[in-house]
Amino acid sequence: MSVDRELLARVRNRLVGDGSPLSPTAVADAVRAESGGLVADADVLCALRVVQQEFSGAGVLDPLLDDPATCDVLVTAPEKVWIDRGDGLRPAPVRFADEDSVRRLAQRLAMSTGRRLDDAQPWVDAWMPQRGTRAVRLHAVLPPVAGDGTCISLRVLRPAAHDLAALRRAGAFDECSAAVLREIVARRLAFLITGGTGSGKTTLLAAMLGEVGDRERIVCVEEAAELRPLHPHVVRLLTRPPNVEGAGEIGVRELVRQALRMRPDRLVVGEVRGAEVRELLAALNTGHDGGGGTLHANSPREVPARMEALAALGGLSRDALHSQLAAAVQVVLQVRRRRLAAIGVLHRSGDQVTVRPAWERETGWGVGREELAALLESRGGALPC
Repeated sequence: MSVDRELLARVRNRLVGDGSPLSPTAVADAVRAESGGLVADADVLCALRVVQQEFSGAGVLDPLLDDPATCDVLVTAPEKVWIDRGDGLRPAPVRFADEDSVRRLAQRLAMSTGRRLDDAQPWVDAWMPQRGTRAVRLHAVLPPVAGDGTCISLRVLRPAAHDLAALRRAGAFDECSAAVLREIVARRLAFLITGGTGSGKTTLLAAMLGEVGDRERIVCVEEAAELRPLHPHVVRLLTRPPNVEGAGEIGVRELVRQALRMRPDRLVVGEVRGAEVRELLAALNTGHDGGGGTLHANSPREVPARMEALAALGGLSRDALHSQLAAAVQVVLQVRRRRLAAIGVLHRSGDQVTVRPAWERETGWGVGREELAALLESRGGALPC
């Protein structure tokens, strides 16, 4: 059953104009008033459902976001909605009435984040209010910047709270690799977990933090509350976006500075993605060993170049970056499709830092194995296999 679009538009305008809280009674009264009182109960119920979807949550996208397997929901046109449940994008059984419906949803979601989305500011990138234990990142673009109509991108981030044993059972790595990861944590080697979007970096990071001793204090800096390690003493510092006036922003870089004043035994940055790399490396070089974070990179070998690009944003020269990186980070862990793909060891040769492969899923142990063993032995440990 469908409802007349003109009637819905008048009902919507009446509800917005009244400014009263949305309720079934208010919607029913608005429907009857705008239709002259001549409307069937079934039409009232249909209008109620449609209006409630438009005015609450993510509208028709709510069922997709509530699916525990959903990673991404993308809208490229009223009749083109896509969903990714971890196995690639597929068409979703959801449609919008028209382009105006997509635009209204995008603007309402932007308002829920405290941001504006209109002709003067035709795009928005912000975190939506928490949906239970999940965080949803919103990106939306309006025409004419979006040439074919309003585009909405919603990324669903769920708290990473698995331990290494659970990931082992799920096939993320074998028992030998699990033992190596535990030894890296126990011997306080600083590490970076690399991989692409949705590869499982944060999940592995949380699992490794769960292996930290109970008497140690972990301070995590994040953009969204993803890290929930199974550990009794975790402090989480979250960034804050600017308000509608563009003021009040608190970024990762400032939070890293604050974290250093909170007596961290382990300092962790959920994702190293900007100038904060300067503060993080400085912290790891001043007695805060055993920390780490995640970094977008396609392979361990690309880490030095990726860090160079980020360090430049913080005014750190290439030589200074390599010098600090060599002293601050010892191990790189590559994740691909939620599986541990490689373990690399940072190696300094002259003024440059490279990453040598210690282990790879396809080929086994590599040239960096002895360096990894030496790092562990220097701290009273040993390579377990």
